Amino acid sequence: MKIPPRQIEAFLKNSDPGLRAALFFGSDEGLVRERANRLAASSVDDVTDAFCVADLTGPEIIKDPARLADEANALSLTGGARLVRLRGATDGIAEALRFVLDGPACEALIVIEAGPLAPRSALRKLIEGSKRAGAVGCYPDEANDVAGVVRDTLRTHGLTPSNDALSYLAGNLGSDRRVTRSEIEKLALYAADQQSVSLEDAQAVVADNAGLGLDDVALAAAEGDHTGLDRGLSKLLLEGVSPVAVLRAAARHLQRLHQAAGLTAGGKRPKEAMAALRPPVFFKQIGHFQAQLRWWTQADLGLALEYLIEAEVKCKSTGAPSEALCSRALMTIANAANRRRQVVA
Repeated sequence: MKIPPRQIEAFLKNSDPGLRAALFFGSDEGLVRERANRLAASSVDDVTDAFCVADLTGPEIIKDPARLADEANALSLTGGARLVRLRGATDGIAEALRFVLDGPACEALIVIEAGPLAPRSALRKLIEGSKRAGAVGCYPDEANDVAGVVRDTLRTHGLTPSNDALSYLAGNLGSDRRVTRSEIEKLALYAADQQSVSLEDAQAVVADNAGLGLDDVALAAAEGDHTGLDRGLSKLLLEGVSPVAVLRAAARHLQRLHQAAGLTAGGKRPKEAMAALRPPVFFKQIGHFQAQLRWWTQADLGLALEYLIEAEVKCKSTGAPSEALCSRALMTIANAANRRRQVVA
């Protein structure tokens, strides 16, 4: 069965006695691991106990398919529940897992971790079509999700972020849940002797995160910098950042330009329009942002945003390589930026 977002929290508590397997998959590796760990912790008393927990990998099961059923049906030497952790899963384990799901009741819950899986993936289809298993998609956090993680993590350290700091962090984190938590933990340590976290604190700690790498790519696209765009995009994709996350970062940047362009059309000077944005424009990007505000019109920014939204939909629905769709969309935006620059010049 497919677990919808609103039911994920309940699913992680493992209240279904008939559950035999759980698949966590998606482009956010940190969120995949975090959710798998939570379900594992709710299933056995001690996830480090080798007598009740078996650790396997996808390649091991592909090499020896019968091992999955053997581990799933083995008894815990110390009694109690048993858990099988299966990491690095691919479609190659689907038949071995089908044998377990279709067979008699087994002793263990199988918690599976995988990377991105297309809707037609054999493993994903098997899990989503079974009443004895559940599949949970794990994708880069939306800004609202990141804000919740930021608030909750800082609260455990007795800290409260300012509105500007929260907006900044939500806009510059989120491509990987594990990275997000790591950065917020560093921020908490940085502000340990304070009660609140300011925008300056957030910028000082999170300035080198991959979120700003996303912003660099967005800036390059909106500026018509093909060299910078190609270099930055290649780096992000090699690091495993989702093409959809890249498209959304570009869309966020164009939305901010669109908002500022609307303010200038209403009579504000460019600097006043930029100062009104929340979060504020990062100080290292002010010159680029101001220049782009001169080139782009509100109407052209609206069309560019529609194009990016269409590209994201294609990434999710067509089955075409999302990296190629993302690259093509951003290069198209860069071409449009160059045309705008020539018009203004």
